[in-house]
Amino acid sequence: MPKKPNSYFVTGIGTDVGKTLISSILVEALHADYWKPVQAGDLQHSDTDKVKALVTNETSRFFENSYALQTPMSPHAAADIDNISIDIRTIKRPETHNSLVIEGAGGLLVPLNATDTIVDLIQPDDKIILVSRHYLGSINHTLLSAEYLRQKGFQNIGLIFSGNEHPTTESIVLSKTNLKYIGRVEEEPSITTEVVSKYAQDFKSNLLDL
Repeated sequence: MPKKPNSYFVTGIGTDVGKTLISSILVEALHADYWKPVQAGDLQHSDTDKVKALVTNETSRFFENSYALQTPMSPHAAADIDNISIDIRTIKRPETHNSLVIEGAGGLLVPLNATDTIVDLIQPDDKIILVSRHYLGSINHTLLSAEYLRQKGFQNIGLIFSGNEHPTTESIVLSKTNLKYIGRVEEEPSITTEVVSKYAQDFKSNLLDL
């Protein structure tokens, strides 16, 4: 029986931490497919569009959002403005024989509706990539996110830091969480396909070992 392809769920300790760039790097590193279940706002230049523009391999496919909402807000609020309700049962993963990179929205507890949050989209056998960006309070947010994932029973969790090196932050986070370190994305002056390709090569072996 052929081995089931891996799914990588990219989530963050909050919003604007670099999930879309890091999703691009994963897609390029693994020649994986990409899917963002819920897009809120920026529909003319969506996260799917951004990832597609940064990926150069010819294998990856890019799947449509289950929900594409007009307003850049928490999905439950954006859906309310659009006069719809997000039903998690309608969020079906695309069928593919390739590895799949799934990008969440915001952090783990961003609400989709009155009941469900982003973490409810993660499946038990997913490999989870937690993105931690350096800012005042990020240690607390990273530790809380890692602890919550563990309490929910998730095992395969990798950590990517976003931002220039901050040794005291990174060392305490890694020691307290014991997560697998995948790598760090520096503050790049510009984001190009060449930059994404470089990080893809750097991260590939750690991603495959997760």
